[in-house]
Amino acid sequence: MSAPSSSPRPSLKDEVRQALSAPSAPAGTTRAMTSDLSIDEELNLHSIGWEPVELVSGVSLHSIPYGYWNWGQGEIVGASSAHATAFANATARMLREAGTAGGHGVVGVHIERAIHPTHVEISLVGTAVRPVDSTRRLERSVFASDLSARDFTMLMIAGWEPLGLASGASFVFAPRRSMSSTIQQQSQNIELTNFTEAMYSAREAAMQRMQEVAIEMNGTGVVDVKVQEGPMSFASHAVGFVALGTVVRLATPTHQLIHPTMVVSLNDSSPAFDAQTLS
Repeated sequence: MSAPSSSPRPSLKDEVRQALSAPSAPAGTTRAMTSDLSIDEELNLHSIGWEPVELVSGVSLHSIPYGYWNWGQGEIVGASSAHATAFANATARMLREAGTAGGHGVVGVHIERAIHPTHVEISLVGTAVRPVDSTRRLERSVFASDLSARDFTMLMIAGWEPLGLASGASFVFAPRRSMSSTIQQQSQNIELTNFTEAMYSAREAAMQRMQEVAIEMNGTGVVDVKVQEGPMSFASHAVGFVALGTVVRLATPTHQLIHPTMVVSLNDSSPAFDAQTLS
């Protein structure tokens, strides 16, 4: 008896290419909306004439040459370059997926970042959105933003618009102290100037790179900046500084004032108690 024939399985590379280049459903078919937005955020979007389209993501892993963390001075160029490349690739794939789904932007982007001795891993997940009225569709490229849908709504009402994500990263060696200095300072309460200077150096380089990206996008500034900094757990004499935010600019001739309304939540987070226990 001959063995049952099985169709060849497509390679992972083919499946990834198909996911990046083709819509998730054939044209003309009904597609259900997917989103990681809360109910409040979705209602906020609809209040300004926008709607969620689809949950999109982008992932990239970039290798770091072996031995870059071991010894050196100044910036660890291989690690900084690997982070920049991985972030750019992950962002481009997420935007391509959003554009294929018919979105004009991605809001509420969640960033997961992992720095390993041999590679950098970047993962982005967000909700693709677009104007409900097709006549209001934007004539520019798809944008990405880590702003929540609520903040995105306030930004649009105020006459501003997001342009994209800007990130800057820098990893720097903290110069090693001499053996005599280490022994002399063991019993003293003093500042570790080598680590302090390394952190400042990494911060300045990372912030400058993020600002350069914002200028390339013709943005006015970067808002909602998130910072991750500190020593590397696997390299005792290396520190890192990573900054990420949303590039924005004024889309109207003047800034529109927003008059906030005070809201008192009826959800009491304090522990509930039984009135009978008071008697």
